[in-house]
Amino acid sequence: MAERKISGGLKLLLELGPVAAFFIGYVKLKGEVFTFGGTEYDGFIVVTAAFIPLILLSTGILWALTGKLSKMQIMTVVLVVVFGGLSVWLNDERFFKMKPTMIYALFAAILGFGLWRGESYLKTLMGEILPMEQVGWMILTKRLVMFFALLAVLNEVVWRGFSTEVWVNFKTFGLTAALFLFFMTQSQLFAKYGVEKADEDA
Repeated sequence: MAERKISGGLKLLLELGPVAAFFIGYVKLKGEVFTFGGTEYDGFIVVTAAFIPLILLSTGILWALTGKLSKMQIMTVVLVVVFGGLSVWLNDERFFKMKPTMIYALFAAILGFGLWRGESYLKTLMGEILPMEQVGWMILTKRLVMFFALLAVLNEVVWRGFSTEVWVNFKTFGLTAALFLFFMTQSQLFAKYGVEKADEDA
């Protein structure tokens, strides 16, 4: 399927909409208990069960509209289905809370493996939208490996040491803000090693 462009707003809605819906659903249903088939499920598990088909739907729409999904998007959806499904099946919220840890640890491991081979897999994913010299990609990749590893550790600390409500807020706002701030702080790196597309074409 050929890749197609969609508006940035629609892309953002499809990527972040399920996360926002999860947060709103949790706020509405926290403290509630629902009985299905003789088994009691709290609001967190019910919202998790709804989040799985929602993210599958939004990702499917994104793929249908653009004709392409990044490897990170695919891995994220797979981990949501696996760990979210385990939480619902076993009625144990811990599995879903582990999901960000696994995602960030996996990203750090994959990027780190690329560095070990002397490559930047990040360049393969983002090179078209963010042209940089090779040395810039290597520096950014090293920083992201450390950053993702830190996020994995932080998620473990928060879900194991704090309430579910604190973790939901951390996952929804803390992790998103951390990623945004990370790339904001790399502006000097982008300015130093950035390559104009016109220069590349020449």
